[in-house]
Parts: sequence; C-alpha cells; structure tokens
Amino acid sequence: MRVVVQRVRDAYVSVDGEVVACLPSGSSGGLGLLVFVGVARHDDEGAVIWMAEKLAGLRIFEDEGGKMNMSVADAGGGMLLVSQFTLLGDCRRGKRPSFSGAAGPAEARRLYEALIREVAARGIPVAQGCFQADMDVRFTNVGPVTILLDSDKVF
Repeated sequence: MRVVVQRVRDAYVSVDGEVVACLPSGSSGGLGLLVFVGVARHDDEGAVIWMAEKLAGLRIFEDEGGKMNMSVADAGGGMLLVSQFTLLGDCRRGKRPSFSGAAGPAEARRLYEALIREVAARGIPVAQGCFQADMDVRFTNVGPVTILLDSDKVF
C-alpha cells in the first residue's frame, strides 16, 4: 500500500461539480490530513493495519513549541482518504506508466474500505472520496508538508 499524506487546512472532493466529501472538522481549526491511497496487488490486511497505525500516529503537526510533535489525533484533526491507483504507476520503462502492480478494482476497494474502518477505529474522524470516480480534489497544503508512506518498504 502506497500513500501520499498531505497536511492540509481544508480539502474536498467533487464529482461532476458536486462536493461529495470534505475534510472532517475537529477541534484543530480545520487542520487535518488528505491521504491519497494506492493499493498494490500483493497488499493484505497486514498492510492495512500497518498503514492505519502509521497514519494515526504520524507526528507532523506542530506543538506549542513549533516542533512537528503531534499526530492528527493529538491536533484534533480528521482525515480525508482518496483512492488513487495511479500511485502504483511504474515509469521505469518507456514513457507510459504500467499499472500492473496495482490491485484489481474489487480487491483495491475492499482494502481501501478496510483502511477507512481501521483509521476510524482509532478515533479519527474520516471522510472518503468516491472509489473509481473521476474526482476533482481541492486542498490547501499547510507547510507545505507532504509525506510518502509505502508498506512495501516495511514488510
């Protein structure tokens, strides 16, 4: 599982001009995480649990001293998770990415939805994009802070 994590002030997803999901508001004054999620062909529940724990505990919010020392839960923020199979694009050969490493739609949906449940189970407000939809995603990155996480680099 590969994700791109953006620390954001606001984020929303629209489909056909209609807003379908927003970053859940919390006590953080709008700060939270926008997470683009790519599911690999070999991913399983272990990757989902690892990623949920990593996302919930990732300390990229500033404490009162200005250090990145707080998680999204510590900061009182929420997460917007958006499926994005193109994160699994392999561009090592040729000019067009190969997506052969991405999970098929049914398995990708199952693991993406499992990730949403696992993050929510950790007490974090969660919203989600529309799986397999042509989405417009708008957000304001704060910092900017952008982190790449890949469960394949761990297992």
